[in-house]
Order: sequence, then structure tokens, then C-alpha cells
Amino acid sequence: MPASRAPLLALLLLVHTARAAPRVQPVPVPPELRSTAFTITVDGKPVDVAHAAASYDFANFDITGPVEISITASTDGFWDRGIDIQPWRLGIRAQRDGRTIRFKLAAPAKLSISRPRDFLNHAQMLFLFAGAPPPPPPGNAILYKAGVYHQSLNPRSGETDYLAPGSYFYGSLNLFNVQNVKIMGRGVIVYDGSQDPASDEGWMQKPDWHCIGTSNAHDIQISGLTCVIRSRTWSIQMKDSSGFLYDDLRVMGGNPGNANQDGMDWIGSSDGLVRNSFFRASDDVIALMGNWDGYSDADMLRPGKDVHDITIETSQLSTSISNIVRAGWPRKIFNSRNFTLRDSDILHAGIGACGQPFGILGFWGANGAHGDHSNYTFQNLFLDDWYSLLQMEQEEPALHTFTFRNIWAIDQPPLLGSTILGQVSGVTLDNVKYGQHRADTDADVPLSVTNGAALVTFTPPKDIHAAFSSEPPFLAPGDKASFTADPVPHAHYTWLFGDGTQAHGRSVKHTFPDAEGTDRDGINGAGRFRVLLHVEAGNQQDWASQGIVVVSKWLDPSAPTGPTVQGLTWRLYPGTWTELPDLNQQSSVFDGVAPDIQVDPRGFTRYATAWDGLIDIPVDGGYTFHLIARDGARVVIDGLEIAKTGPPFAQVCGVQGNAVRYDRGSLGLRAGLHTLHLEGLHSASQGTPRLLWEGPGLPLADIPAAAFSHAKAIVSAPRTAN
Repeated sequence: MPASRAPLLALLLLVHTARAAPRVQPVPVPPELRSTAFTITVDGKPVDVAHAAASYDFANFDITGPVEISITASTDGFWDRGIDIQPWRLGIRAQRDGRTIRFKLAAPAKLSISRPRDFLNHAQMLFLFAGAPPPPPPGNAILYKAGVYHQSLNPRSGETDYLAPGSYFYGSLNLFNVQNVKIMGRGVIVYDGSQDPASDEGWMQKPDWHCIGTSNAHDIQISGLTCVIRSRTWSIQMKDSSGFLYDDLRVMGGNPGNANQDGMDWIGSSDGLVRNSFFRASDDVIALMGNWDGYSDADMLRPGKDVHDITIETSQLSTSISNIVRAGWPRKIFNSRNFTLRDSDILHAGIGACGQPFGILGFWGANGAHGDHSNYTFQNLFLDDWYSLLQMEQEEPALHTFTFRNIWAIDQPPLLGSTILGQVSGVTLDNVKYGQHRADTDADVPLSVTNGAALVTFTPPKDIHAAFSSEPPFLAPGDKASFTADPVPHAHYTWLFGDGTQAHGRSVKHTFPDAEGTDRDGINGAGRFRVLLHVEAGNQQDWASQGIVVVSKWLDPSAPTGPTVQGLTWRLYPGTWTELPDLNQQSSVFDGVAPDIQVDPRGFTRYATAWDGLIDIPVDGGYTFHLIARDGARVVIDGLEIAKTGPPFAQVCGVQGNAVRYDRGSLGLRAGLHTLHLEGLHSASQGTPRLLWEGPGLPLADIPAAAFSHAKAIVSAPRTAN
């Protein structure tokens, strides 16, 4: 379909249509891209679903007011494990009716929808892009009408291209040696290149090698574009370019190799603004580097250009692996300054390690890396699923002036500690919060500062501080709860209760409708609701969050037979399993007693362990148990499995062992002793599982040894291993 100049009549028609449009405007999808995994309606109007990459699907549509969205999965039982709608700060909760879920959306948003804690590269995920209608094409634009184009876009300097809703391009957007280019509209680029899926060729700078590729390009504006990347290549690569504005960008990449598919790489580039955008990557979401011309010694050691003045804001960032922001690389030589990530949602942030562990920020200046890097700011960030906060390393000369301000981890603890080592100074943590807890010491993060790095500065609390209490200590569906925020002068308080409702005021009352929880994953008669408080006063703000467990089924304490003593019994099962086996089908060779979750493997290096005993619940209430393990673990309380980590996930780049996995579950427990059974696999990694709890009067913490006991019995002598 050839491109043509938009005539005045067509322009007037588009303007009139936009003004008279209904509340929802679907964007059509060509038959070859349509997905059958989901069926979607918005305010009762069908919306086409497109297949993106891997097991990801997406839908583009525009709205002009509040709408109700209905999503039907093609697979029976798809939503039985729960419904995770992100960003969590929106407080959206779906109604569920078999294979169909429904929820209301008040305004344009970019959503990631999946099952709880299922977000790695093989997860089935649906991305919804509910946008505001795009502006009509300007009179000087080259108009690409709705349809399928088997071609790349190669605009010239001074050119404006308008990609109409429903236009799909199988190719690339190439911006090489051009300036003053605008790409507008609501077009989709599907990139599926010829890269070797088993090799790292995505770094190359040449046309038709990325969804968007630039070299020596300046003063570029790109708005409303969707990028789908199906090959192992960097999604958007900017080489030696400057003056970029990306607005309302939607980028989705996925590949089975789960690597070398960055979201956006700034290679020797500067002066860029990315706003109101969405990234799902299979590697670093945002990467900064002075140059990248190959892997030979000469290429790695060649000095690169400065990277500076880059801002990412009001966006949603997600990756199946690696960092949200990665800067530096071993042996690389370049300088950087003035990078900002702000007012954004971290939906899924890395897992595992490549040389260093992954984090919100990974700065990896190792093995002779050289450069001066300064003025990095991370501000007003919401952390949903995440791994660690920061991993920073630099040999020479220095990293300095890195600020983390208003970092709100909404509903999950860090899975791994943070590290700072080498020539690093001027790191400030200003109001980093996990739920309602503010990190004021290295131990709170937790953070290790070594190898000459300067101590981190923790700023004192400001006048505005969001925190709240709730009564009564436990709730059943229909019970009235009272929520009271700590006082802040002249503040405005907004509550989101995790059940799709909200309220305003310092003190409010609320009734939860059921015991399924925000994600509808409460399967044992107790569900965790994600309650958020937003406090605003003048130009300052703060958030606090707390999981509130609503209980419809209570578990009474167990009556132990005979006397009890402190500690847990354990049994050891040698084996070379790659996943946690069914230990009921296995035979143990050793057993013993430990004060808590410990084991004496007696020389074995590959084994599973089962711990058994009693856990002392201090008061009646809804309790949440958090399970963290590398090789696989599960926890059972009173005969009910409440958490099981996913299968082992290998770390990459030659790093030994598996990544940390996480799961949690909630129960309604009466005060007293309850039976505890915990299993953990030790196959490729070191350490035992971590089991944390939180409940009435109990902030999130590792369960102390004092809470464990077991029935006193004679421990059998060790048997000889076969």
C-alpha cells in the first residue's frame, strides 16, 4: 500500500471522527497477527488481541472516559491461581467468572496482566495499552493508512510520518544520519530479524537490525509507536545520537534464550527524554554505554563517547531478567552524567546475576573499567515484583552523586541484598520504603559497602511521612475496619484498599467483600489485600502500603502429644534432582534436630531437606508467610501448602547457582502451636530457604528460632548412605 500526502478532506474527517468518537476506539489487528489466547471487550465492544513475542499478547485501544474491560482466556482454569494486574499503585482488582475477568479502568493506562509471581520468559502475559486518542496528522505528514506493510521505514531529514491506527510494518525504523524527523500516530512495527538465536549479535549497528536503530541522528520525535521484537537483538539502539523525545512508546520483546534483548540502549548518545512509555524486555530495560563495537580486546578497550542528560519518566518498566537500568561494563571506558528515572512503575525487575546480581540499578565498572559517572537520580519509583535495589561497582576513577529518593516497594521484600564496592561515593538513600518500613541503615536495605566505597547517606525523615494503623487486628468478610493515617499538616489522604475501591480522609472505615485477596489467590480461607495510602502536602508526597489479611476460615492450634522442646527436626534426602521432588516417594538417610532452619549435610552436596515441628502463633490473626529459596522450597502449615517457589532459574554469564525465587501465602491462625513442614532443595546453590512472617503486631521479619519447637522424642542414629 503506497504512502501518500494526507489531503485536507481526510484530515478534516479524522478530526470530526475523533470529536464524535465513542468512549472506546479499538485498533484493528490483521488476521496473521491475531491471538486466540484471549478475547477482550471494552464497554461491550470487541477489541482485537495481537500476538507479540514469546507467550505475550497485547491489545491497543483508545478511551475517552471510564470503561469496563472484560478478558476471557481460551484455557479453562487459566485464572484459578489468581489475577495480577499491574501497576499495583492503581489498586485494580478484577472480578472473576470462570475463564472471564472484569474490571473498571478510569483513565488511560498501560497494564501488565498475568498470574501472581508468573513473569519470567515463559510466562503467558497480556499487555493492555489503553491510550488517549492520538492527534490527527499534521498537514505536512506522509500518511501511512491502516494496513500491512512489508517494509522498513527510512525517513529523510525534516520528514514527518503519520502511522495511522491499524498500520503494521514488518521491518525496522531506521534513523541513520538524519535530523529533525517526527514519527506520529499509532502504528506497530513487528521486528523479526535474522540474528542467530544462540549468539549475541544484537549489538550491531546497521539498518534493519533493531525495531528502532539510529546512528548519528539528531532532533527526533517518536510518539504512539508500538515495537514488537521477536529476535535476539537490542530493541531500540541509539548510537552517537542526540535530541530524542519518545512519547507513548510501547515496546515488547521476548525470546526463549531470555537474553540480549535490551529495551533501549543509549550508546554514546545524549539529550533524551522518554515519557509515558512501556517496556517489556528480555534483558536490561535501559542500558547506557559509551560505545559497543564487538567483543575483541580492541573493541572493548576503545574509549567511548560521553552519555549524558537522559530522563525516563511516567513509564512502566518490566524485564524477565537483568536490570531495570544498567550502566557500565567490564573494561569499558566512557563517562556519563545526568541520568534520571522518575515517576515510574517497576513491574518486574530482574532475577539472578550476570557477573553481578541484577537490581533496579546495576553499574558494573569492573576489570579495568575507567570513567567518571555522576548525578544519577532515581525518584518516585514504585516497585512491584523486584529483586534487589542497587549493585554498584567501579574501579577508576569514580561513581559519585547517586540519589535514590522516594522508592516505594509496595508488597514484596527485597530478595537479595544490595552491594557497593570500589570507587563509589555520594550515594544517598532518601525515603526508601518497604511497605511502611523506612530504610534508615545499611541493615534495613540490606546493603554491603566494601572495597573502599564511601558510606551511604540516609536522609532524616521529612515533615511528610505516610504511615497508618488499622483496627481490629483481624477481619472476616463484611467486618468494618478502621484505618487511621499518621497526622501530616495540611495533607490530602487517598486510600486504595486493594479491592477496587478507594476513599479519602485521614481516618476512614472500610469493609472487605471476601477473603480472596487483591489478586484472588487466597485459596486457604484467607486472602491478602494490598492497602495503599497516598499522602500529599504541597509539592511533597509519600506512600505507605500494608497487606491486610481477611479470614473466612480459621485454623485452630494443634495439641502436641507429650512435651515439646525448642527447634525443628530435619531429615536429609541425598539426590541429584533439578527440581524439588515429592519427598513422600523418597527415603531419608540422616535426621537430626536444629534450632531453626538449618541442616548438617554430613558431606553431601546435592540433597533435599525436610524440617518438621511446631510454630508458635502469638495471637489470633491473619498471617502471611513469605518463602525465599534458590533451588526450590515449599512450606506447609496445618497440612495446607501455602507457598512453593517456582522451579530453579539458572543464573547467566557463567555465574554459578540459581537465582532467588519467591512465593507467599496467607492463613487465618488462632493463637497457639501449629504444625509446620518445610522442604528445601540443595542442588546448585548454597544456603537453606528463608521463611518470613507478618501478622498482627508482627512486622515482616524472619521467623525467630524461639517460635519453633517439636515434640520431644529420641533421635535415631545416623544410617549409612547407600
